[in-house]
Amino acid sequence: MIKTTVGVEGMMCGMCEAHVADAIRKAFPGAKKVSASRKAKEATFLSEEVPGEDAVIKAIKDTGYTAVSVRSEPYKKRGLFGR
Repeated sequence: MIKTTVGVEGMMCGMCEAHVADAIRKAFPGAKKVSASRKAKEATFLSEEVPGEDAVIKAIKDTGYTAVSVRSEPYKKRGLFGR
């Protein structure tokens, strides 16, 4: 699995977080564990393959927010108690 973290500017409330998460789910139907945080100014999701950076930026931009960074890395599943 690949974990992708997207820096997002413009989220101000819980509905903003929901819009960003929904945009990611729509653009990447296989995405899992999609979350967005206005406090952290980022959204994260898991996927089987590395998503295209341009596609991620477009999905966020189409909702009215600004993607300022996209970073993908191998996801390491943690066991019980974070080990």
